[in-house]
Amino acid sequence: MKMESEKLSGKIKNLNFQPHVLGEQVSRILTEAILEGVLKGGDQLIEAELQKQFVISRSPLREAFRNLEKKGLVVIIPRRGTFVKRITRKDIEENFPVRAVLEGLAAEQAHQKMTENALEQMSHVLQEMTEAVKENNTKAYWRNHLEFHDIFIRASGNDILIDVLKTLRMHGLWYRFSYQYYQEDLARSLGVHQKIFDHFRLQDIAAKAIGKLVQEHIQVAFQRFLAYVDEQETGSRPAGRPSARAHVEGPAASNAQGGIRKL
Repeated sequence: MKMESEKLSGKIKNLNFQPHVLGEQVSRILTEAILEGVLKGGDQLIEAELQKQFVISRSPLREAFRNLEKKGLVVIIPRRGTFVKRITRKDIEENFPVRAVLEGLAAEQAHQKMTENALEQMSHVLQEMTEAVKENNTKAYWRNHLEFHDIFIRASGNDILIDVLKTLRMHGLWYRFSYQYYQEDLARSLGVHQKIFDHFRLQDIAAKAIGKLVQEHIQVAFQRFLAYVDEQETGSRPAGRPSARAHVEGPAASNAQGGIRKL
């Protein structure tokens, strides 16, 4: 137990926090630590060590653990403790197809609800994505890529859909970060997003058609991700295909090493 405590202490010693934070704030810090790879699958979250680090009692810490469990980020095992969930191929195979359908539905429902303000935001984000492609800045591209999708999901006005997708998209990021996967043909991806934006702006295709375009975009990313996972697990790749690592980079690459943002 002492060795495990020392390992955990070493991982979280640089995490920024405020004294006497509430369970919700602790949950947010630990969520970021998990998503960014500071805390990895199988790591145990030791209560005594975290109480000392955050200067809190057991009650808000256990509240934070329950919150993380609801998010699907940890597993609480009676009489053993709380552990960061290990990601499986099954998790990935279940997440992406469902998210593809629901994001497609969000785009379909946003079709007639896009406001001028939302379109202006989307246009600005698309410009940022274009600049990121020119500069081959994958970190900036991914940051703006996420915001692009958030805009039309919010525009759907469907609170249930927005809430469900929030969790699915969070898990999708976690899976990518955990596998250090940020492979993307940025130019191809940018072209798809330009089409999505143009269709929202011009209203030149049916709602179901724009939903299908979004769904297919995510399905392509899903197939690429699975191929990458296979490559990492087997150490091999199809003949003639370049290594996925040649394209690996992303927003968590530096954050995972630099700790968690201040509350």
